[in-house]
Amino acid sequence: MARGFLVLFLAVMVWVFPGQATAAAKAGKTLKIVYVDWDCAIASSNLAKAVLEERFGYRVELLPVSPEMMWSRVASGEADAMVAAWLPDTHAEMYAKVKNQVEMLGKLVGSARLGLAVPDYVTLRSIDELDVNADRFNGRIVGIDPGSGLMRLAGNALKDYEITQLQLVPGSGASMAVSLAEAIRKQEWIVVTAWSPHWMFNRWSMHYLDDPLGSLGKEESIFKAGRIDLKKDHPDAWAFLSKFCFEDASQLQRLMDWNQQKGSDPVQNARRFMKESPRLVDSWLKN
Repeated sequence: MARGFLVLFLAVMVWVFPGQATAAAKAGKTLKIVYVDWDCAIASSNLAKAVLEERFGYRVELLPVSPEMMWSRVASGEADAMVAAWLPDTHAEMYAKVKNQVEMLGKLVGSARLGLAVPDYVTLRSIDELDVNADRFNGRIVGIDPGSGLMRLAGNALKDYEITQLQLVPGSGASMAVSLAEAIRKQEWIVVTAWSPHWMFNRWSMHYLDDPLGSLGKEESIFKAGRIDLKKDHPDAWAFLSKFCFEDASQLQRLMDWNQQKGSDPVQNARRFMKESPRLVDSWLKN
């Protein structure tokens, strides 16, 4: 009798208060996605958020963290997933520490790489030419987050090439881009820690310096990872994230470029991308 009354009560609630019932149905459907504050990670994380919220009814919290915390929070279960894992080189040490505590969910995009890059008006072609031209770069290589894999590999490159006249200056992805834009405006020589996909290569004529010693690694891919029980707790989110990928790096780079436009909103740009790429989005939602 009590059970029958409960069923009747819930049915009335759905009929009389449909909005509240929907909200109740979505209770507990919250996901936390961690990311590093890089332009590629901002774009892909916001796109994952938009799809999960619009197509699956989740509430998604995006949490910017350091690269180490991105891995550790997924491993500990404090976060549900990430879509910004660079492998096999950039995040190799971080992944090795937690590889038995996370589930890899496949590749987001390939043809990714790291390196030291310069504007095309800088006539150098190789890293081993940097030291003798240190004065033209004001004795610095403009870097990003000090804890990033890219900075670790760039530090290795300085040792491998015996570069002693230039200092690797830490900062952030945003501060590096500001320094690069200012140098290009003045046509000054500058060398930056760079990665692809990145909108800078769409906006300016630039090239990577050759790395004959392979200090900065070879071609990489960006992967997705989730906490161990994600499939059990949120099977629909797990299924989507397992399929979520770009056909090529240019699609991600286009979304990144939209995010650089003045006054743009990464979430709104993600929704725009969904509308303009229906076939791709549908491929993420198929059973």
